[in-house]
Amino acid sequence: MQKVWLYLENGTFLEANSFGATGTSVGEIVFNTSLTGYQEIITDPSYAGQFVTFTMPEIGNVGVNEDDMESQTAYCKGVLVRNYHHEYSNFRAQGDLDSLLKEHGVLGICDIDTRYLTKMLRDEGAMMMIASTEISNKDELAKKLSESPRIEDINYIKEVSTKESYIHKFGTWNHESLAYNKAMMSEKKIVVIDFGVKRNILNELVEAGLEVEVVPSTFQATDLIKRFEAGEIGGVFLSNGPGDPLTLTEEKAQIQQLIDKNIPMFAICLGHQMLSIAHGYDTYKLKFGQHGGNHPVANPETKIVEITAQNHNYNVPDNIVEIAEVTHMNLFDNTIEGVQYKDKPIFSVQHHPEASPGPHESKYIFKQFADIVK
Repeated sequence: MQKVWLYLENGTFLEANSFGATGTSVGEIVFNTSLTGYQEIITDPSYAGQFVTFTMPEIGNVGVNEDDMESQTAYCKGVLVRNYHHEYSNFRAQGDLDSLLKEHGVLGICDIDTRYLTKMLRDEGAMMMIASTEISNKDELAKKLSESPRIEDINYIKEVSTKESYIHKFGTWNHESLAYNKAMMSEKKIVVIDFGVKRNILNELVEAGLEVEVVPSTFQATDLIKRFEAGEIGGVFLSNGPGDPLTLTEEKAQIQQLIDKNIPMFAICLGHQMLSIAHGYDTYKLKFGQHGGNHPVANPETKIVEITAQNHNYNVPDNIVEIAEVTHMNLFDNTIEGVQYKDKPIFSVQHHPEASPGPHESKYIFKQFADIVK
């Protein structure tokens, strides 16, 4: 292991050990409270531009495998863990985390007090940081961090979105299964707008009986409207993704056209935020965000508390109740987690019902969308 030096924008300067890739990276540091699923978190495109601090102290002990990749690569800037385990024990494992990080150019930082970092982020909020295996001087790190763009100044959607349209053929567990054959026979085709979609979201859409076509974030609403009016597609899904949704002005304009045509739409995370913005209700940034696989969310209709997976720094405003019914509320901070727009076949959730990593209580939401499209 090499030494690695960290400098945070609040002046904190730390030394630790490193694994994975080497070099110098700048990004926003957040913490994630999930007990399992570190590979899914690391390969979630929504973490583009961020360092992820794991509150779970033991990371690497179950290795990595191809089926648990949420995308083709790892987009986060780095991971911070208390104890890294190079040796792994899991019947599904195909390799070690160190090799995965090296392959995708992600810094691994270990032998560091993640409890201290988490409490600091809880109290002071998410902040920018720099980590380097090359630069050990505090002043040089501080200067480089001050000269780097902030995460809200970068459009990471261009980096994580697919460049070409494709058909997703896999159901849960990434098998081209009976679920896909069922979807092909259902005549219920939808288009997924890829802002950084997780593979397991696509799997669950197919599992719900939908034929799934994924298109780039540079989509043109006029094309989708023509296809909807011709009966070729039955709805549109807006995916999760990284960064500040308020920077996506062109995407907002395209989504507004879809709303005007009353096309059935379902959205998760960033897509949920984009629907709010497109309706005229701007999002705001949370102090340290919600990142984890254990967040309680209340469903006021069923009176059931769902344990959800979360990954977001931004939220829709409370006054969205002027145009939408609240379907889900976060019980940690009473923020809005889901809405159904009034008199429209459009709904969205902030949490991740595909639940990988995490629980399964919210998977019914995919079936709700399939029923609307049908």
